[in-house]
Amino acid sequence: MPLALWQIEEGIGTITMNHPERRNALSRALIAEILQAFSELEAAKARVVVLRALPGSKVWSAGHDVRELPMSGRDPLHYSDPLEQLIRTIRSFPAPVIAMIEGSVWGGACEVCFTCDILIATHTGTFATTPAKIGVPYNTTGLLNLLNTLGARVAKEMLFTGLPIPAERALELGVLNHLVPVHQLEEFTYGLAREITLNSPLSIAVMKEQLRILENASPLSPETFERIQGLRRKVYDSKDYAEGIRAFLEKRKPAFTGE
Repeated sequence: MPLALWQIEEGIGTITMNHPERRNALSRALIAEILQAFSELEAAKARVVVLRALPGSKVWSAGHDVRELPMSGRDPLHYSDPLEQLIRTIRSFPAPVIAMIEGSVWGGACEVCFTCDILIATHTGTFATTPAKIGVPYNTTGLLNLLNTLGARVAKEMLFTGLPIPAERALELGVLNHLVPVHQLEEFTYGLAREITLNSPLSIAVMKEQLRILENASPLSPETFERIQGLRRKVYDSKDYAEGIRAFLEKRKPAFTGE
């Protein structure tokens, strides 16, 4: 049985975590299949990807598979760890990744969600990061991600207590983009995904990369500034840019190709 299912329809890719017996714990095997799905969807030129659990899940993901953590003497989440690879893949994926969240999110799965570009959840959603409950350290990249997403005070509360943050509070904190009733989750999420597919994929890919660079660069070095400028020029010189301008002037919908 595959641990991750994927499909693409009308430019919208979907990756479904399919290991409910382990509450979608982020094992090496599950992450390997998710990474493969991202690779397939990039090759298929998906314009947006929805990352989700099976419908009706009480747990979106239980986080890092504790069974795979080293007993002692080794960094439990080093740079080449599969979870870190997944997070880097989501950040660098050339199309928006939407986390469609039904159920609770635990540990490293919070970081996976927070790395996604858009978060949509139901009222059943909660977020808990619990390294202190099992006595493990948290890696620096993960701490920076929590700081950027939650701010220092909320990140400290989340890490020090291990208590879940309910979806309503996550919305107030700006962690979630939208909070919708469970029976509207799929319709709302895929409706938003369809809106994304109507726009220039190249423009979106470049803006996503620009935002990623800006989030990680403070202050900006001259090299970083020039790199961002170069990314902007990639759009200016594209066929999509010319098509977008022409379509606007001709008062029609643009036919973007991603070139």
